[in-house]
Amino acid sequence: MPVAKSKQRSTLFVFVYLASSAALAVLLSASWQWASARPARMRLFMHDVLTGPGATAVEVVNGTGPSLFGGEPPLRFGHVVVIDDALTEGPDPASRPVGSAQGMYVFASMHDPALLLCMNVVLTAGPYSGSTFTVVGRDNIVEPLRELSVVGGTGRFRMATGYVLWRTASWQLRKNAVLDLDIFIHVHAYA
Repeated sequence: MPVAKSKQRSTLFVFVYLASSAALAVLLSASWQWASARPARMRLFMHDVLTGPGATAVEVVNGTGPSLFGGEPPLRFGHVVVIDDALTEGPDPASRPVGSAQGMYVFASMHDPALLLCMNVVLTAGPYSGSTFTVVGRDNIVEPLRELSVVGGTGRFRMATGYVLWRTASWQLRKNAVLDLDIFIHVHAYA
């Protein structure tokens, strides 16, 4: 009987050793692949145009919650805007176009002028033309610097992660805004 238990323990030890070795190999392999990710950095300017015949941002729901900003009508909690904003190399709307920002933002805080932003950055010029990446996050529009997440992409940005440092370059309440996007993206080495 002691020999049988000893053999069972040996078999169990070998199994646990092999399973843990395999798990460790997978973890090391995955971390090595992410460690060798190729970083990309770009700076783009987003033109959020709410007025005029060339509007690229459309208010689809007027919020009914607490007022976050004055004006007529005031911006309120629950306000939803759908966008197809131009992206350019510089803050001037006439600067070279490089793509568009397509998505939406919602005034999602009852106490702060903070947006839930979700958009696809569709690049149509430059070295990443034809690729996209997705930006999601909280944008408190009165803060000088905000950080949003890059949560994936397509083409050269497949399996991307990263962040966007988001600044307001210019803004007129309920009219137009130019946003300065400083983008840092890491792409999986084997994507």
